[in-house]
Amino acid sequence: MTIVTDEEFFASVPLFSAFEGVTDAGNYRPLPEGWVLALADIVGSTQAIAGGRYKDVNMAGASVISAVLNAVGQGDYPFVFGGDGALIALPGSLEKTARDALAAVQVWVEEDLGLMLRVAIVPVADTRAAGLDVRVARYSASPYVTYAMFSGGGTSWAERQMKLGRYGIGRAAPGTRPDLTGLSCRWSPIAAENGEIVSIIAVPGEGRPGEDFRDLVNGIVAITSEQNRGSHPVPADGPKFAFSLKGINREARATAPAGRRLRQKLIIFLQLAIVLACHRLGIRLGRFDARRYKRDVAGNSDFRKFDDGLKMTVDVDAEHLKRIETLLEEAQAKGVVRYGLHRQSSALMTCFVPTPVSRDHMHFIDGAAGGYAVAASRMTGKSLSTATVS
Repeated sequence: MTIVTDEEFFASVPLFSAFEGVTDAGNYRPLPEGWVLALADIVGSTQAIAGGRYKDVNMAGASVISAVLNAVGQGDYPFVFGGDGALIALPGSLEKTARDALAAVQVWVEEDLGLMLRVAIVPVADTRAAGLDVRVARYSASPYVTYAMFSGGGTSWAERQMKLGRYGIGRAAPGTRPDLTGLSCRWSPIAAENGEIVSIIAVPGEGRPGEDFRDLVNGIVAITSEQNRGSHPVPADGPKFAFSLKGINREARATAPAGRRLRQKLIIFLQLAIVLACHRLGIRLGRFDARRYKRDVAGNSDFRKFDDGLKMTVDVDAEHLKRIETLLEEAQAKGVVRYGLHRQSSALMTCFVPTPVSRDHMHFIDGAAGGYAVAASRMTGKSLSTATVS
């Protein structure tokens, strides 16, 4: 019998490449005993979004992943990006490291972004004591990147506990900075090409997915698959070379202390100039191939995921969107699903690129005018006006 260590666990989970596999229970494995969930979300994210600060909210959510993975040595551990927050599953031996990283990123988000980050560490054993579980699958978005899919109800339970003020951690000292190496948000919003960018959240109506819910998810995926590249919001050859000055400023704040931010901005601009020149001329710079990198950005993006429910940010036309809405409305009327949906004209991308030479860089997709956060607010009957951010 082969013994799988905590460090090897996620890599040992069977890989699947057809997204419909998220509904196949056979693709999921329970997290090992003793593991914990490190999670965070923005308090008052809807107000920040209403003020046009959704890119800051996205940056804060992605910073949680960057901080924790950098702190633990970027091991192969399952995580999910939720727009205004994130979750990472880790062995219990890394709990102290994760606590320190969460505490540091909480201070950074408050001091540098002016947002309040709620953080928690929840033992997986407690989700099981509540009659739930945390099971993980491994979806191959491209040959170079895999993303975790979660089921079992445990991650949703953990998030609810965090919002109730449980499982919190001690605050770090003012001025504490996390290691956010690789965190990037240089790309400008990506305009829809098929019609509209639509962020969708669909969760089981009774709390646990049954056959009807699995059929619903497969039906939605089938409809989106009728459009080019499964309604992927990022063009196949990557986003256009349109960079956000505000995004570059955010990245400089994230990756350099106050006294070195001007230097960091100059470095970023120089990097962008080199990438643009290499792309236009079709030349390589050592192991770096700009055209290949740009294509990999599209292939490595997490525009669809499963975290105790379906989450997608897709580029669809009016006819396909109407069919999706009809499926959701009919399923909701039967109690099969609760859902939220938000339409916008463009998508946002926040990136984690430890090194551009390696092809395993990760790109987190959300809507550019509220995305998942607004879709989630609509699940509870709330309404929110939003402004597209830049």
